Amino acid sequence: MEQFHAIVFVISFLWSIHPGARGIGINYGLLGDNLPVPADVISELKARGISKIRVFEPRPDVLAALKGSEISVIVGTRNEDLQALASDLSMAVSWVETNVLPYQPWVHISCISAGNEVIPGELAAYVPGAMQNLDSALTAANLAIPVSTAVSMSVLAASYPPSQGVFSAEASPVMAQVVAFLACKNSPLLLNVYPYFAYVGDPVNVPLDYALFEGTASPVPDYPFIYYNLFDAMVDAAYAALEKVGGASVEIIAAETGWPTDGSSVATISNAQIYVNNLIQHVSSGVGTPRRPGKVIDTYIFAMFNEDLKPAGVEQHWGLYYPNLIEVYHANF
Repeated sequence: MEQFHAIVFVISFLWSIHPGARGIGINYGLLGDNLPVPADVISELKARGISKIRVFEPRPDVLAALKGSEISVIVGTRNEDLQALASDLSMAVSWVETNVLPYQPWVHISCISAGNEVIPGELAAYVPGAMQNLDSALTAANLAIPVSTAVSMSVLAASYPPSQGVFSAEASPVMAQVVAFLACKNSPLLLNVYPYFAYVGDPVNVPLDYALFEGTASPVPDYPFIYYNLFDAMVDAAYAALEKVGGASVEIIAAETGWPTDGSSVATISNAQIYVNNLIQHVSSGVGTPRRPGKVIDTYIFAMFNEDLKPAGVEQHWGLYYPNLIEVYHANF
């Protein structure tokens, strides 16, 4: 056992010094019938210096490919498994035994996400129980892996100005439980942040350059803060909502953000490249947000590939890469 813990310590140290764009990761989605094998994807990520990824379900082929890669991974549970995970601790124990233990200590699982974007909704009520049972199962296995869930901005009833951020009446009962758990466990909230959707939803009042981090937009005051880009404003709206329900200590991870390259008038390769590269520069600079200055917000770009099994239109065109591993556009990792 002492030898095992020594191995874990050495590998953890190596992860801590792995180079790459500070705070930047990527979502590795698999809804395509023409995607490269995971080993080739992991090789490309290593070549680019990308040291963080997020996957939406515990695919054995992906987790196996990550062994010894020094790339950390957020692993999601499938939404359809939430009810079982919440209802029966033994199901959570089985989930950990199947999807976590076989890869320890050679794969650095940085977080477990109990579902993705199910709050508010019919599965929302299962999220707190699933989080608790997964945490109990991990603790029983002597693994200190944080458990969270991923939510979209739809959990907020208001987000403008950011200081008015508040959870909606529909989301509040579950979010109060989620936030209490995260605060108690010192775990982060996974937030999916899409300035693209905020812009296309209100192009009259949301300037495109404000959404794209271009630095030419008029600053938006929200005393005592000033906002120069929409990403920061959206993240801080969620922070304001957390503070209002006792979650001031809860950190946010931007689990998804990106810009599509086709499917609408502003979904262009040029705009996507501008957004993603400005995002990388902003996050890795460590400037933080006005509400959390000087703090790197871990941010995961959506997504690795254009995925052809998603609904036709914008949804198929978020990738940094085509399935043949040729870049859609260049990102400055």
